[in-house]
Amino acid sequence: MRKLFITGTLAVFIGLLGCKHVEKIEREDEPAIYTVGDDDKEMNEAIKTANQTLHEFEVALKSKNPSFSTFSLKTSFKTPQNIEHIWVSDIKIIDGNYFGIVDNLPEYTNDVKLGDTIEIKRNTISDWMYLENNKLHGGYTIRAVRNKMTEKEKKQFDEENGLLIE
Repeated sequence: MRKLFITGTLAVFIGLLGCKHVEKIEREDEPAIYTVGDDDKEMNEAIKTANQTLHEFEVALKSKNPSFSTFSLKTSFKTPQNIEHIWVSDIKIIDGNYFGIVDNLPEYTNDVKLGDTIEIKRNTISDWMYLENNKLHGGYTIRAVRNKMTEKEKKQFDEENGLLIE
């Protein structure tokens, strides 16, 4: 099942060599794709922070706290021209490994499709998130893209996604 934040505007981002800004690609009946250059300092820092804090995600997931929901990991897939990052939801930990359901329609990779259950290798994780009463925890790449938006775009993004981002 696609989650509220996924059906909004931020679905995936692509690392494009030489791309210096955020570009929004609209897709009919699908979340937009935001492209970000692979040399984007803020995005690279967001990915680094997500990986350094992954234990926070795991602690929250294992807590079974009823106020926590929408546990998702963003994982990367190499394509001929770039890297596509896709959100995977309904995360489970089985024998120390992450598994979940592909929650975005891939645009460039043929490795997975919407609804596939996949194992997520730790070295491919680019972000994590969960909600606590609609308050975003993690979501570092979401924040990095949102920080590049105008105030009007931020307001629209927040309304479409229903997230509380502090």
